[in-house]
Amino acid sequence: MIITYTVEQDENGKDVKYILKHRMEISNRLMQKLKYQNKIKLNQKPVFVNAIVSAGDVLEVDIDYDDEVEDLVPQDIPIDIIYEDDCLIAVNKDSNIVVHPTCLHLDGTLANAVAHHMMKKGMAKKIRPVIRLDRNTSGIIIFAKNSYTQESLIRQMNKRIFQKEYIGIVHGRVENPKGTIDLPIERKEGSIMIRHVSPSGDKSVTHFETLEILKNASLLKFRLETGRTHQIRVHCQAIGHPLLGDTMYPYLDISQRPNISNRIENDRVIYELGNTISDNSFPIAQTTHTSLPVDIIERQALHSFRVEFIHPITKKTLQLVAPIPKDIDKALEILRK
Repeated sequence: MIITYTVEQDENGKDVKYILKHRMEISNRLMQKLKYQNKIKLNQKPVFVNAIVSAGDVLEVDIDYDDEVEDLVPQDIPIDIIYEDDCLIAVNKDSNIVVHPTCLHLDGTLANAVAHHMMKKGMAKKIRPVIRLDRNTSGIIIFAKNSYTQESLIRQMNKRIFQKEYIGIVHGRVENPKGTIDLPIERKEGSIMIRHVSPSGDKSVTHFETLEILKNASLLKFRLETGRTHQIRVHCQAIGHPLLGDTMYPYLDISQRPNISNRIENDRVIYELGNTISDNSFPIAQTTHTSLPVDIIERQALHSFRVEFIHPITKKTLQLVAPIPKDIDKALEILRK
């Protein structure tokens, strides 16, 4: 894929490297690979990155370099593609499938399925997952088809331009219409998987909105400000409203939860670490947990339903939506009765 840039008047006298880095947002690492394969051209001729440009010059970069070969085994696994172009592919991930091979799941992953899809199209490119979801969380996964796209989307995540929204069903009635959970998360000692809230953890922020109060449960929409492992699941457990069906992060009695204070700010409840409750707060709920039928759903009721970002090439806002899966729909139907 070729991307182009026309040098502006105020960039007259800059070198090619400056334009590549500051205008075309190409990283030094990718620039090195492109440079050695003569993928950079100025006015249709190969050029060194220290060459000086003039206003009106056209810089062309072929962002597909030759060593991008996929080492995954392509496997014919059905996938639900909700968007695809030359830069990326977005898949509506089912629950009970791993995104990328691990030491415990060497194949049979979503990445293996995408590799097969790409092979059928005659595109043996490296599979680069930009978003990762837990095995039993469903929803939108994006795979970049080249380094440039991957770096652009990750950069947008770091700058909080890339928006991710989830829906989930939690235990209990969440009466507050909006809230923010600002609780640090770290790996639990003695476990490679489980996370928990801890003062020494990494800053983790989840915003939520109550969409519907159900029978002993609530339907929430979540927006991640940070992207820690299991963040929504850990935060929901910490405030006493674990996700329905989440066996790794089940309900905890208040004596087992971290010390949390809360306050109201601009009609939004803010959950933070601490023992004190200010004048404009309300007490943390200490009601007895009401159990729900265990067969309502067989995995955590969490679905990544919407993403929004700036397309790396067109620079236009792209919004993708994945429909609610059948098992969550069924759970909602039961809980509305």
